[in-house]
Amino acid sequence: MEQINGSVRMERALLYTFLEVSSDCKFREQLQSLQNQGKTHFPCYCYDDEVELQTDGNRSGHLQNGELVFDPEVNEEVVRIIAAQLAEIGDQFDKEIKARVVNDLVQHFLNENLSGEEITRRMSEAVEGLARAIPSDMEQEKAMLVLAMVLTKKIANTMPSLLQRVFSTTVNYISQQLHNYIVRMLRE
Repeated sequence: MEQINGSVRMERALLYTFLEVSSDCKFREQLQSLQNQGKTHFPCYCYDDEVELQTDGNRSGHLQNGELVFDPEVNEEVVRIIAAQLAEIGDQFDKEIKARVVNDLVQHFLNENLSGEEITRRMSEAVEGLARAIPSDMEQEKAMLVLAMVLTKKIANTMPSLLQRVFSTTVNYISQQLHNYIVRMLRE
């Protein structure tokens, strides 16, 4: 499910950095292990009008020597600043998320019989339900992004051994549902 052209790398970098700078992270060792396995990257992305979603679901881009050419203006520092801002918002949302929601998701992640798509659907349902329940004056997409990231942290805090699976699921969810929002956010 991972896209070879790198379009999920931005989501990975943002989620990883969010978790890294978040308060009350009880899975730092597993998070470091995730980075050591190469599951996180800090690439730069090309955001001009020529990079768009194609009918086959892939993003177009400029190829140079078989590699996508990325815009050097979007970098690791931008991702870190945005992740830190999202983590501050996440700390506020953290208190509003009931343990039952987290425990239900933990059980879904533990269920080896559930497909990745089914777990992503369950995560999406949880995020959407929380977004409706938590009063917020912020953009719906931003609230959903922060909630998905906070759920990832809370699930990994509950059961650190699930970090890799929940990280991958959250990256897929964010990439499918919020990619365009993240691109806009990094442009600003």
